[in-house]
Amino acid sequence: MVPPLAVDIDGTLTDGDGAVDPRIFAALQSWGAPVVVATGKAFPYPVALAHFLRIERTVIAENGGISLVGDDLVVHGDRTGAQAVADAYRERGHDLGWGELDLTNRWRETEVAVSRDRPLEPLEALAAEQGLEVVDTGYAYHVKDPTISKGRALASVADRLGYDVTEFAAVGDSQNDAHMFETVGVAYAVANADEHASAAADYVTDAAYADGFLEAVAEIEAASE
Repeated sequence: MVPPLAVDIDGTLTDGDGAVDPRIFAALQSWGAPVVVATGKAFPYPVALAHFLRIERTVIAENGGISLVGDDLVVHGDRTGAQAVADAYRERGHDLGWGELDLTNRWRETEVAVSRDRPLEPLEALAAEQGLEVVDTGYAYHVKDPTISKGRALASVADRLGYDVTEFAAVGDSQNDAHMFETVGVAYAVANADEHASAAADYVTDAAYADGFLEAVAEIEAASE
């Protein structure tokens, strides 16, 4: 039997232009164990993806800030400190980079995301004053509580599913996946992964983006036979 699977979205289930690769639908729908969609995006995104994939709503959002198993929702932090950082950042003359209608942060509950074309140094300094950290996912700077991570959230999800987290396999591409990689039994970074994810992974695929994901799950399936 294949192991339960935790998988990132951006850079892992997508192509180089950010579109979800349609080939991943069959791979996830036919997976013979629970699938956890684990992302840095706000909570509605993985829930919607699971809905349209027609798989169970088992998701991790906001880099571990929120997890859902069926109807069991756990919010692992709050946005108070991150919002204070965002407010102070604006007072220093920097906007978050998403325009007046900020859909990137509209539904976030435990962190704030800032566009990567905005100044990083003052953001990190303000976050440190609040005891927070800034994580670069390759798609945005995320201001978050350092005790929150995909790995810790996955341990909670695994327990609620009746598994040990070390029974999981994981596939991802970014710094926010590194702690998750360190907690699971086997971890694959796709070829486009950053140095943090690549260093934490057990294997790095030859192919990038969704091609790398499909390569990884084929290897996980072969190892399970």
